[in-house]
Amino acid sequence: MATVPAPLAGLRVLDLTRLLPGPVATLHLADLGAEVIKIEDTGAGDYARTMSEGAAPGEDSYFFRVVNRNKYGLRLDLKQAAGVEVFLRLAREADVIVEGFRPGVVDKLGIGYAAVRAVNPRVVYCAITGYGQDGPWCDLAGHDINYVATAGVLDQIGSAGGPPVLPNFQIGDLLGGAMTAVAGILTALLAARASGEGRYVDVSMTDAVFAHAYTPLLARSEERRVGKECRSRW
Repeated sequence: MATVPAPLAGLRVLDLTRLLPGPVATLHLADLGAEVIKIEDTGAGDYARTMSEGAAPGEDSYFFRVVNRNKYGLRLDLKQAAGVEVFLRLAREADVIVEGFRPGVVDKLGIGYAAVRAVNPRVVYCAITGYGQDGPWCDLAGHDINYVATAGVLDQIGSAGGPPVLPNFQIGDLLGGAMTAVAGILTALLAARASGEGRYVDVSMTDAVFAHAYTPLLARSEERRVGKECRSRW
C-alpha cells in the first residue's frame, strides 16, 4: 500500500513567534507535515526555553520542547542588515510567515509584510497580537487573562455574585491565537494556490475569543428581543 504524504508536505513556514500562541499555531502546521523553521534572536531567544520546571540546568524547558517539536531552528540578529538579508532570502521560498511582535515592529526591522511581499507575492503573512494591528488598544501589552476578560469570558464563569474563576488553560492564547491563526493561514493558502497572490492575516486574540462567545451573545440578543416585545405591549 502506497504511503500517503502528510497534508501539508512541501509547505515551508518561517516562525518568528515566542511563548505560546504562535508556537502552537506553527506546531499544528508542523504536525500536519509542513517544514517549520523557528527563527530566534541571537540572545536569549524564545523566553519559553526557561519558563517551566523539570528540565536539567542548561536544558530547554519541557514546555519549550513540547510546543516546538517537529521544527527546525535558526538564530538570526534581525537588528543587523546581514540578518535581515538572510531572512528575506528565506522568505523568497516560504509559503507562510508567522510573527507575534507588537504592531509595527517587523516593519521597523525591515521584514514586514510589504518587504516580504516585494520578494514573494504569494506569501501568506500572519500576525498574532492581543488587540489587532490597529485601533485604540493595538499598542497595549497584555496576556491571556487580559484578552479573555476583555472578551467577556471571565464574566461568564464562576458563581453568581462571586468573583470570576481563572481558566486552567489559556483560552485567549490557544483559541483566540493559535487555532484562529491556523484557520486563517490555511484559508489564505487556498486562495494563494488559486490566484498566486498571498494575503495578510491579522489575528486579534481578543476579537477571536469574543467571536466565539455564542451562548452569551445569543442570550443577550434574546434579552433585548424580549425587552422590546414587553415595551411594545405597554
